[in-house]
Amino acid sequence: MVIVKGGVTAAKGFEAASAGAGIKYQGRTDMALIYSKKPCRTAGTFTTNVVKAAPVKWDRSVVESGVKSQAVIINSGIANACTGEEGYGYCKETAAAAEKALGVEAEGVLVGSTGVIGMQLPIDKLKNGIREMAENKNASLENGTSAAKAIMTTDTFHKEIAVSIQVGDKTVTIGGMAKGSGMIHPNMCTMLSFITTDAVISKKALQKVLSEDIEDTYNMISVDGDTSTNDTVLLLANGMAENEKIKYKTKEYEKFAEALHLVNEYLAKKIAGDGEGATALFEVKVIGASTKRQAKILAKSIVCSNLTKTAIAGHDANWGRILCAMGYSGAQFDPEKVDLSFESKAGKIQIIENGRAVNYSEEKATEILSQPEVAAIADIKEGTESATAWGCDLTHGYIDINADYRS
Repeated sequence: MVIVKGGVTAAKGFEAASAGAGIKYQGRTDMALIYSKKPCRTAGTFTTNVVKAAPVKWDRSVVESGVKSQAVIINSGIANACTGEEGYGYCKETAAAAEKALGVEAEGVLVGSTGVIGMQLPIDKLKNGIREMAENKNASLENGTSAAKAIMTTDTFHKEIAVSIQVGDKTVTIGGMAKGSGMIHPNMCTMLSFITTDAVISKKALQKVLSEDIEDTYNMISVDGDTSTNDTVLLLANGMAENEKIKYKTKEYEKFAEALHLVNEYLAKKIAGDGEGATALFEVKVIGASTKRQAKILAKSIVCSNLTKTAIAGHDANWGRILCAMGYSGAQFDPEKVDLSFESKAGKIQIIENGRAVNYSEEKATEILSQPEVAAIADIKEGTESATAWGCDLTHGYIDINADYRS
């Protein structure tokens, strides 16, 4: 497996474009297009929030129908959530406009929206953006990057990655882009992720590989505990690598799954580390668990604790907050067996052993916790299972951003 340059245009046959349609933002791009020269098998995972945005309902219907797709249209600034029949109608109009501009089947057009909830899309501006992108799309890595930038809202940087693997004598590439900074607590992930591949792969294998992998990637991140109305991950495969078809649970499937995991984990960690107002990526590893589920519950509880996140923001080794978060997680463990350490590029330091503080240097702990990437490792000494969750520190910046988000 090799990391290669680019994002959604790295795989064969995929093109991208962006446009500044003025949907909400001014002076920047706010629409993106992903286009495939050949129709794609699709897979998707979506928010578990009962309040689902119109694009989520639309995309889920497209994915479940089995119809092939050639285009994804995404806008930022307005989420098209809580917009009723009118909002869902705009999904239909978007698909129809894409059909006209790109020559693709409207029933297979996928859509994505992110931004303010409750506002209706300015559909005429959106249609103008589609026409502009249809004229400017190409397969360059630069266009892939511009698409990744166009879908940002409060993100401070764009997020993209691509990897290649060998399947038989063919090179298969997977590329992806994502956005997410606030309202991040996926359960399926406002986060959006779009992944392209030129692999020949069965529809069953494509959906299985995505559904299984999000449990250890996007569903293990949290910024603020809010599960969005728009959380969506879409995976498109156009088959242009011309490899032998990848089927579920084969050796080739496992190889593809490993590559997809790298893409998803990279994007998930970038989302977590770019949390609104954040200054650090906070990684939590729970080891020595008796079951994977126990480890996941404990890790997620720690990474979601506001008191723990503020301690990380203050570079304070307040380990009691971590043990407390483990205690109310719902997972059973013996607190008098827990070892806890902090780690970063500044070093590693053990804070507690068997549930009690050890003699450690507060100055060294502060140095370790002052780095842009910080990890907490909790060993509960019950077994061999482990899990990792990712989040960020909680700062005044989060309030500053969200107190006036609509304006």
